[in-house]
Amino acid sequence: MSVITQAMILAAGKGTRLRPLTLETPKPLVQVGGQPLIVWHIKALQAAGITDITINASWLADKLMDTLGDGAQFGVQLHWSLEADEPLETAGGIFKALQTGKLKNKPFILVNSDVWTTFDFRQLTTYELGADQRAHLLLIDNPEHNDGGDFAVNNGLASGKAIGDADKYTFAGISVVSPLLVDGLVSGQSAALGPLLRQAMIKFQVTAEVMPDNWIDVGTPERLDQVNTFIENKGIKVKMPIAVLK
Repeated sequence: MSVITQAMILAAGKGTRLRPLTLETPKPLVQVGGQPLIVWHIKALQAAGITDITINASWLADKLMDTLGDGAQFGVQLHWSLEADEPLETAGGIFKALQTGKLKNKPFILVNSDVWTTFDFRQLTTYELGADQRAHLLLIDNPEHNDGGDFAVNNGLASGKAIGDADKYTFAGISVVSPLLVDGLVSGQSAALGPLLRQAMIKFQVTAEVMPDNWIDVGTPERLDQVNTFIENKGIKVKMPIAVLK
């Protein structure tokens, strides 16, 4: 059984919907439940045994790097993949991280930095992609802001269109990805992940599952208030990473 040992957190966006908060603060550093949003992911990955983490950065990248450093404070090794003032989008960012060796040429866990979840990443560390498989996606029941959903699941396979009475779900921004998914891109190309996923779905190369865990897309001031209220009401504590608990 192979074990996934690396992850990438997508953190290059400008967070325009959270302005003016994100004019001077990178969106991944917005405070959620007493700590930066991205730190929830770093700690959760570390707790799952993933200590090799690549982060792409563009908007206010210096502030992001100054705050998180090399990851030693969290018991992980952070690899920084820096992009220009205009980020390369999701797929382009992944391709650059692979091309520059920040990400090893092996399957990895991919996480959007702008979501908050109680998901246990240990559920993905032993996930094995098939030889032809390009990705495995986690989906959630549709929130109000995306009631039409993104993808359907038919016999474990993800598709852009629902078959019959099948429901469509929202992509949770968490997945296991093969480097082959972005293999056709070129250096410096800006490209989104969605079209590549849909192309792979047509070839039956993407699987998916619906997760029951708590999940919020922290994309607006209203949803930022929502997640902070949820954490406070549920009494969810800020957990220290394993390496720091001595």
